[in-house]
Amino acid sequence: MFVKKIFGGYEVCTHGGRKATGLDPVEFAVKMAQLGAGEILLTAVDRDGTQEGYDIELIKSVTSAVDVPLIACGGAGKIEDFRAAVKQGNASACAAGSMVVYFGRNRAVLINFRNAPGWKKY
Repeated sequence: MFVKKIFGGYEVCTHGGRKATGLDPVEFAVKMAQLGAGEILLTAVDRDGTQEGYDIELIKSVTSAVDVPLIACGGAGKIEDFRAAVKQGNASACAAGSMVVYFGRNRAVLINFRNAPGWKKY
């Protein structure tokens, strides 16, 4: 589910967050869970790619209303962001993209991540 912050509230969007639906994300998540969704992937469109942390307020509002696992997406920038999404937002899991693709001040693409110190090789 793509969600965007609009006029101080939240709204479910489609088309990668480009088209507003007028739907409330909490009500939509509840309805999807009632219809049999086994989990919810919640993407905070405004945070996606920013590496500024997950939208804990949004995550918490949805997790408090549904009993299915929620995967937080959009905003991860450091390991502590995962902890906040799980501990404060009650997310079951976290997704990350930019955090593991881009690195440094110039946002260079990581090409040697697996060779980083501390990376466990299997």
